Amino acid sequence: MTKKVLIVDDEPNIAISVEFLMRREGFEVLVAYDGEEGLTRIRADRPDLVVLDIMMPKLDGFEVCKAVRADPILAGVRILMLTAKGRAAEISKGLALGADGYITKPFATRELVAKVKELLGTGS
Repeated sequence: MTKKVLIVDDEPNIAISVEFLMRREGFEVLVAYDGEEGLTRIRADRPDLVVLDIMMPKLDGFEVCKAVRADPILAGVRILMLTAKGRAAEISKGLALGADGYITKPFATRELVAKVKELLGTGS
């Protein structure tokens, strides 16, 4: 069964490029452009993995992550934070809130694809 990846990022260029990468790897891809829309899509579409930005309108990525982790129905959803916020305190906060991985922008496409595959258990 094809794994479903939801990209939540308010920067269209990032969302488009990550969507392209994920589709190229054979994943079904959904996109949301703010935290509120992202949380709605997570609840409605139950993606296997969410690639989540932090700095977004309406709800930030930390709030989205916290909401997902507070909902037992969404326990299986993996979260990979992909953000420009790269200070140690921000990385620690993201992981403490339940993110499964954290990659800072700018990112290497190979690193992103490898991490997504690792989190989804699809190998390299």
